[in-house]
Amino acid sequence: MTPLSQTDFALEKLPLERYVPPAKPSLVGLTRAELAGAMGEAGVAPGQRKMRVQQLWHWLYVRGARDFDEMTSVSKDLRAALDARFTLARPEVVAEQVSADGTRKWLLRLPGEVAGERPHEVECVYIPESDRGTLCLSSQVGCTLNCSFCHTGTQRLVRNLTAGEIVGQIMVARDRLGDFLGAERATGPGLPTAGERCVSNIVMMGMGEPLYNFEAVRDALGVAQDGDGLAISRRRITLSTSGVVPMIPRAGDEIGVMLAISLHAVRDELRDELVPLNRKYPIAELLDACRNYPGLSNARRITFEYVMLKGVNDSLADAKALVRLLKGIPAKINLIPFNPWPGTKYECSDWDRIEKFSEIVFNAGYASPVRTPRGRDILAACGQLKSATEKLSARERLALRAMAMTD
Repeated sequence: MTPLSQTDFALEKLPLERYVPPAKPSLVGLTRAELAGAMGEAGVAPGQRKMRVQQLWHWLYVRGARDFDEMTSVSKDLRAALDARFTLARPEVVAEQVSADGTRKWLLRLPGEVAGERPHEVECVYIPESDRGTLCLSSQVGCTLNCSFCHTGTQRLVRNLTAGEIVGQIMVARDRLGDFLGAERATGPGLPTAGERCVSNIVMMGMGEPLYNFEAVRDALGVAQDGDGLAISRRRITLSTSGVVPMIPRAGDEIGVMLAISLHAVRDELRDELVPLNRKYPIAELLDACRNYPGLSNARRITFEYVMLKGVNDSLADAKALVRLLKGIPAKINLIPFNPWPGTKYECSDWDRIEKFSEIVFNAGYASPVRTPRGRDILAACGQLKSATEKLSARERLALRAMAMTD
């Protein structure tokens, strides 16, 4: 991707730091081709690498192995060779918070650090329902963009996550929930009571803009979809973007998951304020990219996310304009009650107004569910992620960490 110009800087932040890998890299999140290369480094002959990759894939993503010694079907010599060069490390759980509604938020510390700097941290959120569990993943430390209603957007952009760090969030969630083969399944408020797994769905809606970290997101979601491992169907994975128009066709071709668009306004002048990226890729260009999204159909509709801001974008005229804008696009319109955060100038629309807005959209033939706010009490709801744990005292952080380790 070409470097950002000074004109772009107000719309898109530049990374402040670079990724510094740990001395021994983790095998978590490698593609099959990369894992085969790792087998070569460990001395596995070319003719045996495919078989060895399949073995390790099973141990990593079906059984959730955290140590090479657990891999009893792998020879001791190979286990030793792998252990000398690699790890199976995931991000470290620094803090875990559980909402009254069962939503769980993890503050995760990433392996590797810049000399003299504190370790990098991200948040991910698990949203349980009776018949499914959705994991909201982050793609960046901080965020590239400056959306005015989003708490995450007020952060600096530190760096992109690697594919391994994205997959690592899935591994942490499955570790914590007992979601691997043979593990003891977690119990607690709100956890799924039906289905074979706790983590059944993934949304790329956490910290960061996924399409500004395209290759890592693509490779991570490829690992997540692999039928011999984590095996999460592409129809159960949704990638949300604020509208990085040039990358949308590639997302359809190379990732092929469900697409969500953070729209939030029906006029360019308002969207320029709410989602400043709109100044670079205005609504008309964004919707044109949506109409041409590879694989778009009634069975693979695009979700348009629309946060309800009192007196800003919630008039009934806005609802009618939204319907006109999306004409001809197989779509679902997800209405999101604004989730407040400290210092915001916005308020959530009144419930009566949200219902009337939804009714107009529904009567035009679009599904228009109103997203139930989840995890508001722990700042885990949509638009609230900001590693708020950074603001805790050292004593509070140690207490949360102890809880995470012993829970």
